[in-house]
Parts: sequence; C-alpha cells; structure tokens
Amino acid sequence: MSLIPSVFGGRRSNNIFDPFSMDIWDPFEGFNFVSTLANQPSSARDTSAFASARIDWKETPEAHVFEADLPGLKKEEVKVEVEEGRVLQISGERSREQEEKNDKWHRVERSSGKFFRRFRLPENAKMEQVKARMENGVLTVTVPKEEEKKPEAKAIEISG
Repeated sequence: MSLIPSVFGGRRSNNIFDPFSMDIWDPFEGFNFVSTLANQPSSARDTSAFASARIDWKETPEAHVFEADLPGLKKEEVKVEVEEGRVLQISGERSREQEEKNDKWHRVERSSGKFFRRFRLPENAKMEQVKARMENGVLTVTVPKEEEKKPEAKAIEISG
C-alpha cells in the first residue's frame, strides 16, 4: 500500500518504488495558464531563447573553430562579420511561422526571433582569413591562427 497515493492520483502501479510503473506525469496538468499561453498568437509568445544561440568554440593547433546549431535557417539568414579589435560577430533571425486564424496551438517550443553573439579573439587570430560555411543547419566559422614564433637560440662559444 502506498503512503502517498493521492499525490500521483492513483497513476502508479502497486509498487511506487518501481521506476517503470509510472505513467507520464505532467506537473502542469490542471493549471489554466498553460492552455491560455498555448492558444495565444505567436506574437504574444515570442521567446528570447533563440536570442542566445548556443555556439561552441574550440581551438585547434591551426585555428579557432566556432560551431553554431541553427536548424531551419538558410545561409542567407545568417550574418558573420569581423569587427575592429578582433571581434567576431555572428547574427541572424528566424522568422516565425505563419499562423492561421483557426489554428489551435497545443505546444510551442521552437523559438523565433533574432540572435546575436560576439567573441573577442586572441591576438594570434588571422582576422583577414576567416571562413564560414553552413551545412545541415550547422554554421562553422574557422579563424586561422598565426604560427607561433619559436624563440631562436643562439649558440655561444665557450672559451677557455
């Protein structure tokens, strides 16, 4: 017998400690604000999640490589710029989907809107050789690095 059967509304089997006996539990079930938000037009529920597009930055021996997941965007909708002071700027905009007046939205998780990210690059970045490509919704920006100058050692003859 369960000690807390009313919390889960009798949705579990006899063993509450069995993780596979649970039905899918919606913590917002019964709250009106979820359905109210879902039925509003997209202009009233624009999100800013896309405003901070997630971008990975890795450094290889040859270059700095930036990868951004931008599913559904075309390369014409994305802008890559190099600014003074070794600043790389990646921006763009995902338009919202056209909606019909009779549409009833049940869930809105995809975001729309503008995104804008800036990165200050180290001094070894070759800003004039930046390359960008878009493939399968992934933007890859490659910034080559200058070769490190190894200090030359001058041999000193020892007398004596």
